[in-house]
Amino acid sequence: MIHTNELHAEDVRAYTVKHLMEHISLQAEGYRCNTAMMWNVLVKAAIERTSIEASCADLSQVVDSNTLREHINTVLDVSRLVELELELNEALAACLPVEVPRQGVGVAMDTHDEPFYGKSPALLAYTCRGQARKGTTHFVRIASAYLMWRQVRLTLALTFVLPDDKPLDIVRRLYERVRQMGIVPGTVYLDKGFGLPAIARYLTHQRQPAVLACTIRGETGGTRALCKGPKSYRTPYTFKDGTQVQMAMVATFTTGRHGKRRRQWLAYILVLLDWQPQKVHDRYRRRFGIEASYRQLRRVRAFTTSLNPALRFLLLGLGLLLVNIWLTLRWYVARVLAPGPRRVDPLRFQFQRFTRFLLSAIDMAYSAIRSIHPSLSPPSVIY
Repeated sequence: MIHTNELHAEDVRAYTVKHLMEHISLQAEGYRCNTAMMWNVLVKAAIERTSIEASCADLSQVVDSNTLREHINTVLDVSRLVELELELNEALAACLPVEVPRQGVGVAMDTHDEPFYGKSPALLAYTCRGQARKGTTHFVRIASAYLMWRQVRLTLALTFVLPDDKPLDIVRRLYERVRQMGIVPGTVYLDKGFGLPAIARYLTHQRQPAVLACTIRGETGGTRALCKGPKSYRTPYTFKDGTQVQMAMVATFTTGRHGKRRRQWLAYILVLLDWQPQKVHDRYRRRFGIEASYRQLRRVRAFTTSLNPALRFLLLGLGLLLVNIWLTLRWYVARVLAPGPRRVDPLRFQFQRFTRFLLSAIDMAYSAIRSIHPSLSPPSVIY
């Protein structure tokens, strides 16, 4: 951790690159290219939401993009996908402040899709099909577990989702990873994609309290039949496979297109919880912070047309890592010295300032190009 009275842009860059080099064994030791240079270029590409080529072209003291890509693709083969996932998880876990308790914290799990437009069968084998969105039905999919404790919101773990992975497989991998970190969640919050009887049975077997959002299905039967009455309530429910659960049916109101208020039902599966419906609804709303982490990921995600699934996974993991590093630094440099629970000043070290610090320090360290020479044949008209 940085121990200084002031946090400079170079401190942020040095800490970020050091953190990446310590936890991810992606080496680029060549005659002109080294590991630190590679990570600085990748971080710059992520912050500017551009490609490796554009980042290399913008820095005068780095190798050309073909050389750098050759180094990356040599050491980052698809056969290392599992190893890369383990290293990314170690890097994410290392961002957890020591002050955060390891028991009783809230944990949310969700998936995130990045559109894929390629036609290569080799890469399509690592993409998942989904509902048409942004001009495609193929997506590179990751899933993550997200910590919720006071003002600390960190990604604890992530996993690369393959087309054959079932929702239960995803939850099991993330949950086991969280427990390996020594974290015992107080309550786990899962999105509608995980609101399945098999997952409810798994969490019950693990003795893990959880809230699972459940999709309302059916015309008159199924969970649709539970959408009745004037107010929220709890009720037992049996799925088609015989799994018996406790359901919390929450009656809310929404405004339609014509300004009319109408009733909208929300269904939740309760695992080892005795909460009232309104408490379930209020607590579940906290999990939407994981959606904010995905929005921040999009702000620091480098673009690539590479056919290497491991590289695509690395760039997504790097985005989540940068968000985690920012949150860790903010926890230590923006805490308010006041009585009561520790909290941070949300305006003191915002995410935009963190990215600007990184970008300015990288540009200075590797001499960003600030001028160009005019062509030998100047235009006939100069405006």
